[in-house]
Order: sequence, then structure tokens, then C-alpha cells
Amino acid sequence: MCVGIPSKIVKIDDSMALIEVLGAQREVSLLLLDEDVQIGDFVLVHAGFAIRKLHEEEAHENLELMKTVYGIEDEVTQPVTSTKKRSRKTTGRREQVRG
Repeated sequence: MCVGIPSKIVKIDDSMALIEVLGAQREVSLLLLDEDVQIGDFVLVHAGFAIRKLHEEEAHENLELMKTVYGIEDEVTQPVTSTKKRSRKTTGRREQVRG
């Protein structure tokens, strides 16, 4: 089963968009959309691609349904502001396991 996540566009840069859903942010491609979108629009996101533009009411309704079905709390997480780089220790441990 595939799940598309209703998400709000917060930034657009060419064919990429920064989207937000429940406080989490992520970059997605807009290449599969057949209609124009702008900041503030809602889209359905699957596998890193915005696949359909949604009406705001539809997006909120679907998010509430998903929260209920998947048992997601109403607490909103903080947006991601930086990415954490993998330390060299992780690579070393992997090499040790290989022998």
C-alpha cells in the first residue's frame, strides 16, 4: 500500500519545493504536477514527489484522518533546521563488522 501525505508548500525553487507537514520539513520535486502551485498551496506527496494539488480543506481532513488511523498525537514536532552528518565512527564500526 502506498501512502501520500498532504503537505503545505513553504518555499519554491525552480522545480523543487520545501514542504511542511506536522512541523517536519522536506524537499520534494514538483516535476510530476500538471498544474501550477505557489507558496501556501497544499499538495499530496509520495516518494519525494508532489503528485497532486489539494484544496486546503481536503488536506486538513486527510491529515486528521491519518492522525486517527496511525495514532499520531497532536503534538507538533519542531522543523528540521540542519542535517546531521554521519560521523567517522559509524563507518569504522561498519568496517569492523565486515572483518
